[in-house]
Amino acid sequence: MTGCQNGSYEVKIMKRKILFSKETIDQRVRELADEISQEYEGREILMIGVLKGAFVFLADLIRSLSIPCEIDFTRLASYGAGTVSTENIVVTKKIEMPIKGRDVVIVEDIVDTGLTLTYLINQLKKERPRSLKVCAFIDKKRKRKIPIEADFVGFTIEDGFVVGYGLDVNEKARFLPDVYIIEE
Repeated sequence: MTGCQNGSYEVKIMKRKILFSKETIDQRVRELADEISQEYEGREILMIGVLKGAFVFLADLIRSLSIPCEIDFTRLASYGAGTVSTENIVVTKKIEMPIKGRDVVIVEDIVDTGLTLTYLINQLKKERPRSLKVCAFIDKKRKRKIPIEADFVGFTIEDGFVVGYGLDVNEKARFLPDVYIIEE
């Protein structure tokens, strides 16, 4: 086990290796913000962050946009306390803002099986947004069970459990500024 310090708070996680540095993440987030700003130039978008993992990514992303946006949040759970999806999706927080007729971008931390994202997209489509796209921080293609693609993707990885930059393992390690892959 290795530990990392953040003030007096220590997080012990399994052996880990850096996957994306803070600098690499910052650069890619700016690039994504430019892509989104160009896509929606002249319009205001509603960005829906999927809690809890996407909150850091969403915060950095909206600060880099050159177009106006509003934000809302939803929370869906499928992992419980483990590192493998249970495939049982539970909505624990619904969006509060109306989306009918609006340009909506779902901001997700990780797309892996596609089950949770597909569920969310289907729920939001019922509200008849003008457009609905997905911006994913990490796309894990190997885990896909439902063929779904994000419209904007920060990083693509084959597999592995990642932590840092808002991503957690059992609610730990979100504070890490870099993204690490946990080595078995």
